[in-house]
Amino acid sequence: MPDVAVVGFAQAPNVRSTPGTTNGVEMLVPIFAEVFERTGLSKEDIGFWCSGSSDYLAGRAFSFIAAVDAIGAFPPIHESHVEMDAAWALYEAWLKIRMGEVDTALVYGFGKSSAGQLRRVLALQMDPYVVAPLWPDSVSVAGIQARLGLESGLWSEKDLAEVAARSRADAAGNPAAQLSGTVEVAELLDAPYFADPLRAHDIAPITDGAAVLVLASAERAADLVDSPAVITGIEHRVDSPALGVRDLTKSPSTAAAGRALDLDGVEVAELHAPFTHQELILRDALGLGDQVRINPSGGVLTGNPMFSAGLARIGEAANRILDGSARKTLAHATSGPVLQQNLVATLEVLS
Repeated sequence: MPDVAVVGFAQAPNVRSTPGTTNGVEMLVPIFAEVFERTGLSKEDIGFWCSGSSDYLAGRAFSFIAAVDAIGAFPPIHESHVEMDAAWALYEAWLKIRMGEVDTALVYGFGKSSAGQLRRVLALQMDPYVVAPLWPDSVSVAGIQARLGLESGLWSEKDLAEVAARSRADAAGNPAAQLSGTVEVAELLDAPYFADPLRAHDIAPITDGAAVLVLASAERAADLVDSPAVITGIEHRVDSPALGVRDLTKSPSTAAAGRALDLDGVEVAELHAPFTHQELILRDALGLGDQVRINPSGGVLTGNPMFSAGLARIGEAANRILDGSARKTLAHATSGPVLQQNLVATLEVLS
């Protein structure tokens, strides 16, 4: 089966609120144009399109159909959709190319979180019989997870603040970031609690945004860009949706996905961690040491567009290959409550 490479990535600015519709068209049209310009491709060159979004977030049924307006009515396209982060749409597109059905694919995701109450929308991910009717919001559930780690001595509030400070400093070089800048750890620790033990800096901001990524077979990719980012491995695993049967201070599904891949030599890792303590959980699960640079883009703590943030982690990791600053990178995406579902991918220079 042919290898698959990332040849282009673009994302909309991560902002607190956009005036556009919940179908994402206004955010998608400019970044489609951007990625086509970078790769020299056109709509006619794309063999398969796949998107990730959520009707729950959009507040309308089949909202992804309206997003197809961003592509245009002609020529006809081969299209699919997943009701989750577009990182899983990338998995579907990756398989299409691996099976030899097409040699190019475009993957996109979008989310307008400002249209509703995100914390309540995400409560609908929980067990529909005994948990969701209680409306436990996503931040409070993550607060329980953070408290468990604090009480067991796995991390301290200072550790969490250090993650936040580093993320914002790194985001200063990311023009798409929603939050960035230099902030002192002591200053962060002086801030009031938002959902004890979490402070505002421990929580990814509410973000409107979108991302698009172009895949090609390795043979086709070599004709499109100088240094394609080959996806050398991709795995995803799922933990139980029942919070009471999980050790929330660990991520067995992430660890299992990592064990199925060759992580030796990874230089950069983009981790989809919407809360500071979750970055620590993921680093431990994947065995990432100090020699690995974590989230040089700033990560989702500096901009968290729902249903495209995971895809953007893959795009950011690919960019390090495309621009020549790294030879092997890792990308991670998560979905579901407190790291329930996890996808891990490795990317390397085309040999």
